[in-house]
Amino acid sequence: MTAGEFCMPAELCDGESLDDLQNGYFIIQSEKGFRYGMDAVLLSGYASVRPGEKVLDMGTGTGILPILLAAKTPGESFTGLEIQEKSACMARRSVAYNGLQDRIRIVTGDIKEAAAVFGPASFDVVVSNPPYMTGNHGLLNAEQSRAIARHEVLCTLEDLVRETARVLTSRGRFYLVHRPFRLAEIISVLKAYHLEPKRMRLVYPYVDKEPNMVLLEACRGGNPRIQVEKPLIVYEKPGVYTDEIREIYGDGR
Repeated sequence: MTAGEFCMPAELCDGESLDDLQNGYFIIQSEKGFRYGMDAVLLSGYASVRPGEKVLDMGTGTGILPILLAAKTPGESFTGLEIQEKSACMARRSVAYNGLQDRIRIVTGDIKEAAAVFGPASFDVVVSNPPYMTGNHGLLNAEQSRAIARHEVLCTLEDLVRETARVLTSRGRFYLVHRPFRLAEIISVLKAYHLEPKRMRLVYPYVDKEPNMVLLEACRGGNPRIQVEKPLIVYEKPGVYTDEIREIYGDGR
């Protein structure tokens, strides 16, 4: 175990909860801090990970994406990079609680230094559920972990994309969930770092509402051609998921 990867055993601390993911695994989260949401679950269903591939989650928080991807995909290994030590510690304890130490490791570190930490071309797949808001968007949450998770306090979209391009292998894939209002910026930054958008799917809360999430796949060094997939509708009516959402959640609620 290297520096930045040590933590207490799998036990709960004050203010934490152990939540059932309904797929045989559990996750430790803060009761009042940032907690994973639907965006992470949808991204875990959107990302394609093949046998033998190595996956990096940029800004893993409490480790929800590596745990869900380990449950859903045949990837060889999953690494979560997280700058907040408290969140990283919860993630490590969740990994230990679920007995996934042979497939998942959590590293405390800065997204802006990912290539220096892991080396160039070291992952086949990168996933990220990054902060959606810039300093000019939305209200900055007073609770630090929530503020860092929701606003670009510690890294920008360009920081994320630049380091993703560096750590991906040639033809490696990047899977991202974000907000549609930044879509033009996202595509521009991806292309600037030779990450070619290949698939895009808009997520709508209801069939008659505007989309509030976008799922993207980009390929390092890919050819210019994007497939815009059919919309993903979350609710049939208030409180009732569509069949497709229930299917996605079926492997990890």
